[in-house]
Amino acid sequence: MGFAVMTMTDTAATRVKQIVQNSGSDAKGIRVGIKKGGCAGMEYTIDLVTEPNAKDDLIERDGAKVWIEPSAVLYLLGTQMDFEVTKMRSGFTFTNPNQTSACGCGESVELKPADLAALAKQREAEARV
Repeated sequence: MGFAVMTMTDTAATRVKQIVQNSGSDAKGIRVGIKKGGCAGMEYTIDLVTEPNAKDDLIERDGAKVWIEPSAVLYLLGTQMDFEVTKMRSGFTFTNPNQTSACGCGESVELKPADLAALAKQREAEARV
């Protein structure tokens, strides 16, 4: 089994499929990225994909397709994408081990690049089990 940059929950996969179904025949999935902005320094971006970029990483779950921008890969390694609905908001959420802090409103985060040496050690340990 290959290593996925990011994973998504069943709830996130269901929402991605709903977005694609409601967006017309050209929609194929969504693209997740990172941009500079917000009070903590970085924000997650989510865009509709009609034409996949061959350089993007692709994750799939139950037919839901999420592409990941190459510039975001080091910041998203090990991240789990979810979708939540609360009384105040609904949207995708990210449980990211590379997040070092977040702003008070939760709209922006501070991220560090993933520690590739630590990830390699973790994969070795998991392979031995």
